[in-house]
Amino acid sequence: MPLSPLTRRRLSNFKKNRRGYWSLWIFSCLFVLSLFAEFIANDKPLLIAFKGDLYMPILQDLPETFFGGEFDSTADYKDPFVQNLINADGWLVWPLIPYTYDTINLELPAPAPTAPDSENWLGTDDQGRDVLARLIYGFRISVLFGLILTLISSIIGVVIGAVQGYFGGWCDLLTQRFIEIWAGLPVLFLLIILSSLITPNFWWLLAIMILFSWMSLEGVVRAEFLRARNFDYITAAKALGVPTPIILWRHMLPNAMVATLTFMPFILSGAITTLTSLDFLGFGLPPGSPSLGEMLAQGKANLQAPWLGATAFFTIATILSLLIFIGEAVRDAFDPRRAHL
Repeated sequence: MPLSPLTRRRLSNFKKNRRGYWSLWIFSCLFVLSLFAEFIANDKPLLIAFKGDLYMPILQDLPETFFGGEFDSTADYKDPFVQNLINADGWLVWPLIPYTYDTINLELPAPAPTAPDSENWLGTDDQGRDVLARLIYGFRISVLFGLILTLISSIIGVVIGAVQGYFGGWCDLLTQRFIEIWAGLPVLFLLIILSSLITPNFWWLLAIMILFSWMSLEGVVRAEFLRARNFDYITAAKALGVPTPIILWRHMLPNAMVATLTFMPFILSGAITTLTSLDFLGFGLPPGSPSLGEMLAQGKANLQAPWLGATAFFTIATILSLLIFIGEAVRDAFDPRRAHL
C-alpha cells in the first residue's frame, strides 16, 4: 500500500532530525537485545552436547541425575561437579554473561560488592549478584512496563477525551469535575497504603498506574475534538446520518492522533521514571526483582562502591535522553510549519 504524500513528508521530517532518528535506532536495538536477555545473561548453558544429543537448558529443565549425578532437582550448571559430568561425555556453551539477575557469585575475590573485573564486567552488588546481568533484565522490565502503560493509558485517554469533546455539554462538564477530583488524589500515598495490604508486583503496579496516567492525554484529545466537532464536514456527516462511531473514528480521530503520537514518547519516559522512583523508595517490584530503581538504592546504600550508582545513573540518563530525542523528532515530523521543508 503506497504511502500518502502527507505520511511521506512526515517521515522525511522525522529522518531530517538526525538526533531523534538515530536515537530511535539505538533505543530499538537495545530493547530488542533485552528481549533475548535469557540468551545473553544466564547461569544455564545455551547448548549442551551430551552422549551425542543436543539440549538447551534455557528452554528445558534437566535434573542432575540425567547427567549421572545424585539429585533429582534441576542441575546446577555452575557446580564444577556437574560440569565435569557433562564434559566427560560432551561439551557445553555458555552465554556471553554466565549469570542471571539473581545468580549469587560464591567465588568472589573479596567481600561483596566487588569492583568490575574480567568475570563481572560491571562488578557485583552487595549480595554478590552480577550488575550487568541485573542491568539487562532491569532495562527490559522498565521498558516493557513503560510501553504497556503508555499504550493502555493512551487508549483510555483518547477514548475519554473523544467522548468529552464530541458530546460536550453536561457530559464534558461532569467528566471534567471528576478528573479534577481524581487528579488531586495523592498517588504515592495510595501506593504506600496499598503496599502494606498487598504484595506489589509488575501487573499490580501497572494497574494502579493506569488508573491515573490516562489523564495525560485526555486534555489534548478533548481540545482537538471540541475544535473539530463544529467543522463543516463534521456537520455535514451528521446531517447525512453517518453513525457517531464512524464520525469519531474516521473523521475526528486522525486530528487528535497528531497530538497523541507527539506526546507518547514523553509519556513513556515518564512511566519509566515512575517505576524507577517506586523501586528506589521500596514500593515497586518485589524484593530481588531486577530493577533500575533498586540499583540506584544499592548505589545510595553502598557509597564505597561507586560503580553501582554510576551504572544505574548513566543507564537511566541514556534511556530518558533517547526517548526525549525521539519525542522531539516526532514533534518535528507532525509540525505543519515544516510542510515545505
